[in-house]
Amino acid sequence: MPGIRTMPNDSTLKTFIVAGGLCLVCSIIVSGAAVGLRPMQQANKLLDKQKNVLQVVGRYEPGMNIVEEFSTFEPKLVDLDTGNYAEGDASKFDQRAAAKDPKLSEKIPAAEDIAKIKRRPNKAQVFLAKSESGGVQYYILPISGYGLWSTMRGYLALESDAQTVKGVIFYDQAETPGLGGEVANPQWLANWPGKLVYGSNGEPQLTVVKGSAARSGDQAKYEIDGLAGATLTTRGVANLIEYWMGENGFKKYLDKVRS
Repeated sequence: MPGIRTMPNDSTLKTFIVAGGLCLVCSIIVSGAAVGLRPMQQANKLLDKQKNVLQVVGRYEPGMNIVEEFSTFEPKLVDLDTGNYAEGDASKFDQRAAAKDPKLSEKIPAAEDIAKIKRRPNKAQVFLAKSESGGVQYYILPISGYGLWSTMRGYLALESDAQTVKGVIFYDQAETPGLGGEVANPQWLANWPGKLVYGSNGEPQLTVVKGSAARSGDQAKYEIDGLAGATLTTRGVANLIEYWMGENGFKKYLDKVRS
């Protein structure tokens, strides 16, 4: 068989050999880059999570040392079935991966899956923001649910009473820009602080309504203005709050915190 150099340039075999060689070299380069950059990607992912947690309680400022500021936050694992803290390394827990693992999650019956997340992890990663005295100042809880086009993921922060909203953030969503995408608008998010999660009967009352929230009366403590022109996204946010603040979400945990 003649060597590749002696083959005619218009040879089909030579074309395939050259193309195959280039593909092999490129795949080696891409694979090497992916492996080499993985630690940096993981570090950036963790830094982004820490930034989101800081933002939801109003402790983030551009240019700040995120790692240093986040050192006062304590990650914990919560057993959602019991509401107790669970064993395990909370700092390395990947809740999104756990929700996809049948061994670490459970399928939600269709009638109960109002947030449309399909599976719920058995454990959840929460963050405790400590005050200068060492006590818990804020509880930061992960929330997720389906809107019109996407699964919206965020954090809900509660004051030390585990009842009053400190803030909310949706860091991952693909809703319609200018409509449902307003879930990430700081002006809309500013409506949440000070609202209450649970009513006098102990059941979740915090919700996002279609149109305008009540401005006076008892309901004003629990209602958030809906997103104009985004009925399904508004309903999605209301449903995910109801789910994660309910019995299948963080209610058992928050009840124990308050007691």
